Amino acid sequence: MADCIFCKIAAGEIKSNIVHQDEQVVAFRDINPQAPTHIVVIPRVHVASLNNLGPEHDHVVGYLVRVAAQIAEDEGFSEQGYRIVANCGPDAGQSVDHVHFHLLGGRSLRWPPG
Repeated sequence: MADCIFCKIAAGEIKSNIVHQDEQVVAFRDINPQAPTHIVVIPRVHVASLNNLGPEHDHVVGYLVRVAAQIAEDEGFSEQGYRIVANCGPDAGQSVDHVHFHLLGGRSLRWPPG
Protein backbone atom coordinates (compact mmCIF):
# COMPACT_ATOMS: atom_id res chain seq x y z
CA MET A 1 0.00 0.00 0.00
CA ALA A 2 1.50 3.29 -1.13
CA ASP A 3 0.80 5.37 1.99
CA CYS A 4 1.63 2.73 4.62
CA ILE A 5 4.76 3.59 6.63
CA PHE A 6 5.47 -0.08 7.36
CA CYS A 7 5.21 -0.96 3.66
CA LYS A 8 7.70 1.84 2.97
CA ILE A 9 10.07 0.47 5.62
CA ALA A 10 9.75 -3.04 4.15
CA ALA A 11 10.48 -1.64 0.68
CA GLY A 12 13.56 0.22 1.92
CA GLU A 13 12.02 3.62 1.16
CA ILE A 14 12.23 4.70 4.81
CA LYS A 15 15.41 4.06 6.76
CA SER A 16 15.03 1.96 9.89
CA ASN A 17 17.24 0.06 12.32
CA ILE A 18 16.57 -3.36 10.82
CA VAL A 19 17.53 -6.43 12.85
CA HIS A 20 16.09 -9.07 10.50
CA GLN A 21 14.75 -9.20 6.98
CA ASP A 22 13.96 -11.89 4.49
CA GLU A 23 11.49 -12.45 1.67
CA GLN A 24 8.50 -12.61 4.06
CA VAL A 25 9.19 -10.34 7.04
CA VAL A 26 11.10 -7.30 8.24
CA ALA A 27 11.95 -6.64 11.89
CA PHE A 28 13.25 -3.31 13.15
CA ARG A 29 13.83 -1.48 16.42
CA ASP A 30 10.88 0.61 17.57
CA ILE A 31 11.54 4.36 17.57
CA ASN A 32 9.63 4.72 20.86
CA PRO A 33 10.80 1.67 22.85
CA GLN A 34 8.71 0.44 25.76
CA ALA A 35 11.38 -1.98 27.02
CA PRO A 36 15.18 -2.21 26.73
CA THR A 37 14.58 -4.25 23.58
CA HIS A 38 11.50 -3.34 21.54
CA ILE A 39 11.39 -4.70 18.02
CA VAL A 40 8.53 -4.47 15.54
CA VAL A 41 8.05 -7.53 13.32
CA ILE A 42 5.99 -7.00 10.16
CA PRO A 43 5.01 -9.07 7.15
CA ARG A 44 6.06 -7.68 3.79
CA VAL A 45 2.53 -8.31 2.56
CA HIS A 46 0.14 -5.53 3.56
CA VAL A 47 -2.73 -6.61 5.79
CA ALA A 48 -4.32 -3.69 7.66
CA SER A 49 -5.39 -5.45 10.85
CA LEU A 50 -5.67 -8.78 12.59
CA ASN A 51 -9.35 -8.52 11.65
CA ASN A 52 -8.36 -8.69 7.98
CA LEU A 53 -6.36 -11.92 8.24
CA GLY A 54 -7.70 -14.84 6.27
CA PRO A 55 -6.68 -18.50 5.96
CA GLU A 56 -4.21 -17.48 3.25
CA HIS A 57 -2.23 -15.58 5.92
CA ASP A 58 -1.84 -18.46 8.39
CA HIS A 59 1.71 -19.20 7.27
CA VAL A 60 2.68 -15.52 7.54
CA VAL A 61 1.41 -15.16 11.11
CA GLY A 62 3.13 -18.33 12.23
CA TYR A 63 6.35 -17.22 10.59
CA LEU A 64 6.18 -13.80 12.28
CA VAL A 65 6.02 -15.51 15.67
CA ARG A 66 8.92 -17.82 14.86
CA VAL A 67 11.04 -14.89 13.68
CA ALA A 68 10.22 -12.96 16.86
CA ALA A 69 11.28 -15.96 18.97
CA GLN A 70 14.54 -16.25 17.03
CA ILE A 71 15.24 -12.55 17.51
CA ALA A 72 14.62 -12.93 21.27
CA GLU A 73 17.23 -15.67 21.28
CA ASP A 74 19.66 -13.62 19.19
CA GLU A 75 19.19 -10.62 21.50
CA GLY A 76 19.94 -12.82 24.52
CA PHE A 77 16.69 -12.75 26.50
CA SER A 78 14.78 -15.79 25.27
CA GLU A 79 15.49 -17.76 28.45
CA GLN A 80 14.60 -14.89 30.83
CA GLY A 81 11.40 -14.22 28.94
CA TYR A 82 9.82 -11.86 26.49
CA ARG A 83 6.44 -10.68 25.30
CA ILE A 84 4.94 -10.63 21.81
CA VAL A 85 2.12 -8.10 21.52
CA ALA A 86 -0.34 -7.52 18.68
CA ASN A 87 -2.62 -4.50 18.97
CA CYS A 88 -5.85 -4.52 16.99
CA GLY A 89 -7.80 -1.31 16.53
CA PRO A 90 -7.54 2.15 18.05
CA ASP A 91 -8.72 1.19 21.56
CA ALA A 92 -5.91 -1.36 21.73
CA GLY A 93 -3.32 1.16 20.60
CA GLN A 94 -2.85 0.13 16.97
CA SER A 95 -1.41 3.26 15.37
CA VAL A 96 -0.26 1.82 12.03
CA ASP A 97 -2.76 -0.04 9.87
CA HIS A 98 -0.43 -2.91 8.99
CA VAL A 99 -0.39 -6.17 10.95
CA HIS A 100 2.64 -6.22 13.22
CA PHE A 101 3.94 -7.75 16.42
CA HIS A 102 5.91 -5.97 19.11
CA LEU A 103 8.71 -8.04 20.64
CA LEU A 104 9.49 -6.73 24.14
CA GLY A 105 12.27 -7.97 26.36
CA GLY A 106 15.30 -7.15 28.40
CA ARG A 107 13.46 -6.45 31.66
CA SER A 108 10.78 -7.97 33.84
CA LEU A 109 7.39 -7.37 32.22
CA ARG A 110 4.47 -7.01 34.62
CA TRP A 111 0.92 -8.27 34.21
CA PRO A 112 -1.57 -6.95 33.46
CA PRO A 113 -0.13 -4.60 30.84
CA GLY A 114 -1.21 -0.93 30.67
